[in-house]
Amino acid sequence: MADYPIISDVSSYIVKILREKMCPEPIPSPNNIEISSPLSQDVDYLVGLYLYDIREEMDVTQPRYIQKGRTQIARPPRPYALYYMVFINGSGQMGLKDPDMQKIVGKIAQIVNDNSSVLPNELQSWLDTQEPPIVLSQAKISLEEKVRVWQAISKPYQLSLFYRAAPVYLSSGESIDTPRVTDASFELGITGEERRKN
Repeated sequence: MADYPIISDVSSYIVKILREKMCPEPIPSPNNIEISSPLSQDVDYLVGLYLYDIREEMDVTQPRYIQKGRTQIARPPRPYALYYMVFINGSGQMGLKDPDMQKIVGKIAQIVNDNSSVLPNELQSWLDTQEPPIVLSQAKISLEEKVRVWQAISKPYQLSLFYRAAPVYLSSGESIDTPRVTDASFELGITGEERRKN
Protein backbone atom coordinates (compact mmCIF):
# COMPACT_ATOMS: atom_id res chain seq x y z
CA MET A 1 0.00 0.00 0.00
CA ALA A 2 1.12 3.56 -0.69
CA ASP A 3 3.49 5.04 1.87
CA TYR A 4 3.29 8.51 3.44
CA PRO A 5 4.98 10.42 0.54
CA ILE A 6 1.88 9.68 -1.58
CA ILE A 7 0.36 13.07 -0.70
CA SER A 8 3.44 14.89 -1.96
CA ASP A 9 3.60 12.52 -4.94
CA VAL A 10 0.08 13.51 -6.04
CA SER A 11 1.02 17.19 -5.87
CA SER A 12 4.19 16.54 -7.87
CA TYR A 13 2.18 14.62 -10.49
CA ILE A 14 -0.20 17.56 -11.02
CA VAL A 15 2.68 20.02 -11.38
CA LYS A 16 4.49 17.63 -13.73
CA ILE A 17 1.57 17.35 -16.17
CA LEU A 18 1.01 21.11 -16.07
CA ARG A 19 4.68 21.74 -16.86
CA GLU A 20 4.65 19.21 -19.70
CA LYS A 21 1.49 20.56 -21.35
CA MET A 22 1.63 24.32 -20.66
CA CYS A 23 5.16 25.19 -21.70
CA PRO A 24 6.26 27.08 -23.70
CA GLU A 25 2.68 28.24 -24.47
CA PRO A 26 0.95 29.83 -22.60
CA ILE A 27 3.61 29.58 -19.84
CA PRO A 28 7.17 30.29 -21.03
CA SER A 29 9.09 28.00 -18.67
CA PRO A 30 8.42 24.93 -16.48
CA ASN A 31 9.99 26.88 -13.63
CA ASN A 32 6.98 29.22 -13.80
CA ILE A 33 4.75 26.47 -12.32
CA GLU A 34 5.31 25.54 -8.68
CA ILE A 35 3.83 23.86 -5.61
CA SER A 36 3.29 26.93 -3.49
CA SER A 37 0.96 28.86 -1.22
CA PRO A 38 -0.48 32.20 -2.38
CA LEU A 39 1.24 33.63 0.72
CA SER A 40 4.63 32.98 -0.87
CA GLN A 41 6.44 36.16 -1.82
CA ASP A 42 8.42 34.38 -4.54
CA VAL A 43 7.92 36.24 -7.83
CA ASP A 44 9.57 33.63 -10.04
CA TYR A 45 6.47 31.55 -10.78
CA LEU A 46 3.19 32.29 -12.54
CA VAL A 47 1.00 29.30 -11.63
CA GLY A 48 0.81 27.86 -8.13
CA LEU A 49 -0.62 24.59 -6.84
CA TYR A 50 -1.83 24.95 -3.25
CA LEU A 51 -2.96 21.97 -1.14
CA TYR A 52 -5.44 23.63 1.22
CA ASP A 53 -7.27 20.68 2.80
CA ILE A 54 -6.95 16.94 3.47
CA ARG A 55 -10.03 15.00 4.55
CA GLU A 56 -10.43 11.37 5.52
CA GLU A 57 -13.07 9.57 3.46
CA MET A 58 -15.26 8.29 6.27
CA ASP A 59 -17.78 6.47 4.07
CA VAL A 60 -15.28 3.84 2.89
CA THR A 61 -15.44 0.72 5.07
CA GLN A 62 -12.21 -1.14 5.76
CA PRO A 63 -11.34 -4.41 7.53
CA ARG A 64 -9.88 -4.04 11.01
CA TYR A 65 -6.50 -5.54 10.02
CA ILE A 66 -4.84 -6.78 6.86
CA GLN A 67 -2.23 -9.51 6.41
CA LYS A 68 1.29 -8.24 5.78
CA GLY A 69 3.64 -11.05 4.89
CA ARG A 70 3.48 -14.41 6.67
CA THR A 71 3.82 -13.31 10.26
CA GLN A 72 2.59 -9.71 10.41
CA ILE A 73 -0.66 -7.80 10.29
CA ALA A 74 -1.22 -4.07 9.90
CA ARG A 75 -4.03 -1.62 10.14
CA PRO A 76 -5.66 -1.11 6.73
CA PRO A 77 -4.75 1.96 4.67
CA ARG A 78 -6.91 5.02 5.26
CA PRO A 79 -8.50 6.73 2.24
CA TYR A 80 -8.14 10.51 2.00
CA ALA A 81 -9.32 13.25 -0.34
CA LEU A 82 -6.87 16.05 -1.18
CA TYR A 83 -8.23 19.50 -2.02
CA TYR A 84 -6.20 21.79 -4.25
CA MET A 85 -6.40 25.34 -5.48
CA VAL A 86 -4.62 26.21 -8.73
CA PHE A 87 -4.03 29.95 -8.90
CA ILE A 88 -2.12 32.59 -10.80
CA ASN A 89 0.57 34.16 -8.64
CA GLY A 90 -0.45 37.75 -7.99
CA SER A 91 3.11 38.85 -7.22
CA GLY A 92 4.57 37.25 -10.33
CA GLN A 93 2.11 37.99 -13.13
CA MET A 94 4.78 39.74 -15.23
CA GLY A 95 2.33 42.15 -16.78
CA LEU A 96 -0.36 39.57 -17.60
CA LYS A 97 -3.68 41.06 -18.63
CA ASP A 98 -7.08 39.56 -17.81
CA PRO A 99 -7.45 37.79 -21.20
CA ASP A 100 -4.00 36.21 -20.71
CA MET A 101 -4.95 34.99 -17.24
CA GLN A 102 -8.21 33.53 -18.55
CA LYS A 103 -6.29 31.64 -21.25
CA ILE A 104 -3.99 30.19 -18.60
CA VAL A 105 -6.94 29.11 -16.44
CA GLY A 106 -8.64 27.57 -19.49
CA LYS A 107 -5.50 25.63 -20.40
CA ILE A 108 -5.16 24.33 -16.83
CA ALA A 109 -8.77 23.09 -16.87
CA GLN A 110 -8.22 21.39 -20.24
CA ILE A 111 -5.04 19.62 -19.05
CA VAL A 112 -6.59 18.35 -15.82
CA ASN A 113 -9.67 17.12 -17.72
CA ASP A 114 -7.42 15.18 -20.13
CA ASN A 115 -5.22 13.74 -17.33
CA SER A 116 -7.84 13.19 -14.66
CA SER A 117 -6.54 10.00 -13.08
CA VAL A 118 -3.29 8.32 -12.09
CA LEU A 119 -2.53 4.90 -10.63
CA PRO A 120 -0.69 4.94 -7.29
CA ASN A 121 1.99 2.55 -8.63
CA GLU A 122 2.83 5.19 -11.27
CA LEU A 123 3.66 7.51 -8.38
CA GLN A 124 5.34 4.91 -6.17
CA SER A 125 6.95 2.31 -8.42
CA TRP A 126 7.70 -0.13 -5.58
CA LEU A 127 4.00 -0.79 -4.86
CA ASP A 128 3.17 -4.47 -5.29
CA THR A 129 -0.59 -4.12 -4.80
CA GLN A 130 -3.12 -2.91 -7.33
CA GLU A 131 -4.88 0.11 -5.87
CA PRO A 132 -7.73 2.10 -7.42
CA PRO A 133 -6.80 5.14 -9.51
CA ILE A 134 -6.58 8.53 -7.88
CA VAL A 135 -9.12 10.68 -9.70
CA LEU A 136 -8.83 14.45 -10.15
CA SER A 137 -12.20 16.16 -10.34
CA GLN A 138 -13.63 19.64 -9.91
CA ALA A 139 -14.19 20.26 -6.19
CA LYS A 140 -17.90 20.68 -5.57
CA ILE A 141 -17.68 23.85 -3.54
CA SER A 142 -19.57 27.13 -3.83
CA LEU A 143 -18.14 30.55 -4.62
CA GLU A 144 -18.57 31.46 -0.94
CA GLU A 145 -16.42 28.48 0.07
CA LYS A 146 -13.78 29.48 -2.48
CA VAL A 147 -13.75 33.01 -1.08
CA ARG A 148 -13.29 31.56 2.43
CA VAL A 149 -10.20 29.64 1.29
CA TRP A 150 -8.68 32.93 0.13
CA GLN A 151 -9.77 34.71 3.33
CA ALA A 152 -8.12 31.99 5.43
CA ILE A 153 -4.76 33.06 4.00
CA SER A 154 -5.66 36.79 4.22
CA LYS A 155 -5.75 37.28 0.47
CA PRO A 156 -8.50 38.79 -1.68
CA TYR A 157 -10.33 36.30 -3.90
CA GLN A 158 -9.05 35.89 -7.44
CA LEU A 159 -10.00 33.61 -10.30
CA SER A 160 -8.74 30.11 -9.50
CA LEU A 161 -9.54 26.45 -10.01
CA PHE A 162 -10.41 24.01 -7.22
CA TYR A 163 -9.82 20.27 -7.51
CA ARG A 164 -10.34 17.15 -5.43
CA ALA A 165 -7.95 14.15 -5.71
CA ALA A 166 -9.34 10.89 -4.29
CA PRO A 167 -9.10 8.22 -3.08
CA VAL A 168 -5.55 8.55 -1.81
CA TYR A 169 -4.83 5.48 0.33
CA LEU A 170 -2.26 6.04 3.06
CA SER A 171 -0.83 2.89 4.64
CA SER A 172 -0.14 2.38 8.33
CA GLY A 173 3.48 2.81 9.41
CA GLU A 174 3.22 0.09 12.06
CA SER A 175 3.05 -3.69 11.81
CA ILE A 176 2.07 -6.21 14.46
CA ASP A 177 3.89 -9.54 14.73
CA THR A 178 1.50 -12.46 14.97
CA PRO A 179 2.57 -15.55 16.95
CA ARG A 180 3.64 -18.53 14.91
CA VAL A 181 1.80 -21.82 15.41
CA THR A 182 4.37 -24.09 17.05
CA ASP A 183 2.11 -26.82 18.42
CA ALA A 184 -1.21 -28.13 17.27
CA SER A 185 -3.34 -30.99 18.59
CA PHE A 186 -6.30 -32.70 16.95
CA GLU A 187 -8.90 -35.08 18.36
CA LEU A 188 -11.08 -37.50 16.45
CA GLY A 189 -14.39 -38.54 17.86
CA ILE A 190 -17.36 -40.66 16.79
CA THR A 191 -20.74 -39.01 16.82
CA GLY A 192 -23.82 -40.74 18.20
CA GLU A 193 -25.23 -41.34 14.70
CA GLU A 194 -22.05 -43.06 13.56
CA ARG A 195 -22.20 -45.33 16.68
CA ARG A 196 -25.71 -46.41 15.78
CA LYS A 197 -24.59 -47.36 12.25
CA ASN A 198 -21.94 -49.64 13.75
